[in-house]
Amino acid sequence: MAGKILIVDDVATNRIVLKVKLSGARYETVQAGTGQEALRLVTLELPDLVLLDVQLPDISGIEVCRRLKSDPLTQNLPVIMVTAFPSPETRLEALRAGADDFIVKPFEELTLLARLRSLMRMRETDEELRLRESTCHELGFTEPPVPVAEPPAVICLVAPDRETCVGWKAAMARFLPQDTLRVLDYNEALTAAAEMPPPDAYVISADLARPGEGLRLMSELRSRAGSRHAVICIAVREGARETSAVALDLGASDLTPVKLSDPGFAEEAALRLRTHISRKRRHDRQRERVADGLRLALVDPLTGLYNRRYAMPHVARLAERSRHSGRSFAVMVLDIDRFKSVNDTYGHAAGDRVLIEVARRLTLNLRQVDLVARVGGEEFLIAMPETSLEAARATAERLCRVMEETPFELHDGHALRITVSIGLALGGGHGGTGTVEQVINQADHALMSSKAEGRNQVKIFKLPAA
Repeated sequence: MAGKILIVDDVATNRIVLKVKLSGARYETVQAGTGQEALRLVTLELPDLVLLDVQLPDISGIEVCRRLKSDPLTQNLPVIMVTAFPSPETRLEALRAGADDFIVKPFEELTLLARLRSLMRMRETDEELRLRESTCHELGFTEPPVPVAEPPAVICLVAPDRETCVGWKAAMARFLPQDTLRVLDYNEALTAAAEMPPPDAYVISADLARPGEGLRLMSELRSRAGSRHAVICIAVREGARETSAVALDLGASDLTPVKLSDPGFAEEAALRLRTHISRKRRHDRQRERVADGLRLALVDPLTGLYNRRYAMPHVARLAERSRHSGRSFAVMVLDIDRFKSVNDTYGHAAGDRVLIEVARRLTLNLRQVDLVARVGGEEFLIAMPETSLEAARATAERLCRVMEETPFELHDGHALRITVSIGLALGGGHGGTGTVEQVINQADHALMSSKAEGRNQVKIFKLPAA
């Protein structure tokens, strides 16, 4: 099934007609005839979307919508308000109550189904991000979300000509007084997508210099990282049903009448934009929290290097690739010599400073494709793909030199001479042997030999003679 939809209408024949249309599109349906029944079924049936008639016998559909949107458990549930007797005041009241869309009976099936698909995609995004965030929180990777004040939004307006765009801006500015409205052409809109931060939203006429060019601009914006998650409202001519359906299926967040210079249409467009921008910002914050949580799980907070949790699967993938390519890879285990004495003599702050500087020098002296990870207190793991033993040895010896030759400066002016010991082993390819764990253990054994024989040197693991 494509999803579950709750149909709320006090007229049974209306519910049956809608059920037939939606069942043909593979939607599961649940029906309610009153507002109270709708509120009860939302809790029991957990629908993915609600089609809610404005006029109900007990409480108005708009009041039902308001209650759903004020409840934390249902505030993200998409609600489409439905009526056979539309008026500008009713549309605006429904949108102010939090409705995600407003449609008029009798339904035009093509546009109705496109709107449902669009809102279902938004619902799926909501659920996916909430699930990821909840998982990260359960694993202890993220903190609970903190309420934040919404900053002013940047909204770009793209119309067939500048005069139309300026008219849109003048009308919409009355209802979006805190936000920045920018008048742009096709190319300027694409350029804006690369700005930091990028615009929050675009309102684009479906027809620009050529019919349908606005849809091409939207597709281009959706393909770019800076504007992929932006709100994009497409302004369409009245009766342009096919264009409306195509726009929604191509990724439009919403539709708006092209006559945005009209104050009534401008206010409705502003309400729709505010709803979508709030949702977009919530999604942005969820993505950031998930990314931050994963970063905390996989990155050492002191040095900024990857940690053991990331390094081990990475080396395993590197070994698998090496096995297929026949090219060897190198693994080094590096340890800071006499690090405990640094902590004991100068304090842990000095030790931290040494660790950070060692990480920095390692990163600067290795290739971008090489992995550097902090896997213990003063122990680092380095993995070098497609590397010969000779090249790995030369790299390891260079790392020893860059640590020893330049003193480590402390905050109090002291300069320390720091050295490192390195164990090196070769894996994969035609010259390497053993599993990933064995190769790392071999590098570790070589490191112990390096320390036992005086430190500040590189030792290479050699298989014992048969």
